[in-house]
Amino acid sequence: MTEKKDSKLIAVTIALLMVYLFWGGTYLGMKVAIESMPPFIMAGVRFFLAGAVLFLIGRWKGADMPSAAEWKGAGIVGALLLLGGNGVVAWAELRLPSAIASLLVATVPLWILVFNWVGGSRQRPTLGVMAGILFGLAGVAVLVVHPGGAEEKGMDTVGILALLFASISWSFGSLYSRTAKLPASPLMSTALQMIIGGILLGIASLFLDDWTKLHVTQISLRSWVALGYLIVFGSILAYTAYIWLLKNAEPSLVSTYAFVNPIVAVFLGWLLADEQLTTQSWIAAAMIIAAVAIITIFRGKSAAHSQTVVRKEEGHLQASE
Repeated sequence: MTEKKDSKLIAVTIALLMVYLFWGGTYLGMKVAIESMPPFIMAGVRFFLAGAVLFLIGRWKGADMPSAAEWKGAGIVGALLLLGGNGVVAWAELRLPSAIASLLVATVPLWILVFNWVGGSRQRPTLGVMAGILFGLAGVAVLVVHPGGAEEKGMDTVGILALLFASISWSFGSLYSRTAKLPASPLMSTALQMIIGGILLGIASLFLDDWTKLHVTQISLRSWVALGYLIVFGSILAYTAYIWLLKNAEPSLVSTYAFVNPIVAVFLGWLLADEQLTTQSWIAAAMIIAAVAIITIFRGKSAAHSQTVVRKEEGHLQASE
């Protein structure tokens, strides 16, 4: 029994490290890939190929062929998450350091809570969660209101606003996915989202003049390697590890990726890409990461409390019977 627990603990630790490191590295991966690849073409190829691989794996594991309604639901989710979300992030990294991109994308849990609450969710945010939301918005304001002077390479307001749009699109997509008609298999569901998202990104590239900027013979080796990393490690391995964690670990533990990823991204950007952040950016980074941590901790406590209350109520009902 002890050996079984130990082996599961090791598996959870390895899977968590994969999500922390591989997803944290995707921001620098995108930054390097778009050095010689147009952003929407790069993102389209990444997700279409990753989706095709996951689709084959899903079918190999016995998942049913998706229905037309499931393709439609996955298409809408893929458009919000991958076209409006990830595609815009890739474009924004033409103007911003990968560290800043990772920090603003880390606000997704914050936006989800806000939109869910405004949308009439029965579960109101606790005082701790509200404090985290307000603190996170203040951190975003530090970047948006004063994003740095013109002499600061790669920092501009348009890029920051684009990342905020991407985060909001991702949040809407995440909320919509809760009620959308999707395949029962999480692996197949993700495969459809990636396939359709990749196609939509390719279509968008036609209207954004990406194809006139594509010169295959001029794509650098480091950009090819970065694209391979994004497909294999970012989209296939890390996501598979994430799906496994959702079924084998506490949600509060799994959700810590939301504030560990930007820490990894900031470190890798500094170590490998020589990205230098201003004092103001570091302050904003600390505020945003702290806010996501506060939200994650208090959401976990709230969920645990709700489960305890439900169990007690069920116990009282059984006793009365």
